[in-house]
Amino acid sequence: MSKLEQVLILEPSGELKFKGPFTEVVTSNLKLNNPTDKRVCFKVKTTAPRRYCVRPNSGVVEPSSSINVSVMLQPFDYDPQEKNKHKFMVQSMFAPEGGIDNETMINMVSDKMWKDADQTQLMDSKLKCVFELPPEALQNDLDAAKEAKEVAAVPPVKPNIPKASPEAKRPVTQDDGLRQRNVTPSDSQQTFTTEFAPGPQPRAIPPVLYLLAALILGFILGKFIL
Repeated sequence: MSKLEQVLILEPSGELKFKGPFTEVVTSNLKLNNPTDKRVCFKVKTTAPRRYCVRPNSGVVEPSSSINVSVMLQPFDYDPQEKNKHKFMVQSMFAPEGGIDNETMINMVSDKMWKDADQTQLMDSKLKCVFELPPEALQNDLDAAKEAKEVAAVPPVKPNIPKASPEAKRPVTQDDGLRQRNVTPSDSQQTFTTEFAPGPQPRAIPPVLYLLAALILGFILGKFIL
């Protein structure tokens, strides 16, 4: 027995394209359109569940409305020589009839409901994943990208250069040169000491002169006395 034709219209319909570099999370959007007058339950599956994050991965599309699904590819080391075999499948079926509100209907869309559903009433569409690496991204090294982020996160060290005083910023004029030649060192620039240089010593008088002076003085005094 042939399967039912998919009632949901997928945009894109055959491929999910992911544009690198793949050193960060890359997101591809999938739009599910419901052109019918009935509510349609859907569920998104993939052959590589550890490589992708899908939000929402299941739910209900109201009649004549649409819903956007975000497919997020996790970072990895991309090898252009490796053949990509990742695929997605959008499975759908008409929601049960009856006056069921939207919240209850969403809660009903569980794994058990899909397992218990009539397999002949299930519809599906398949999409393959396409990785595109732009020409400017020649390499896609995940470890190198992490190291580059860590280096960029470290703030550069600024050299500690002392600020010039306002006097130093002022241009030197001819008067400044003359004034500099006449300025004496300040106390803070001088070195004080108590070690003075020895001065000239007085010359010694010979003892003979003392004796001669005494004799002359005695002779003069003798004349006055006699």
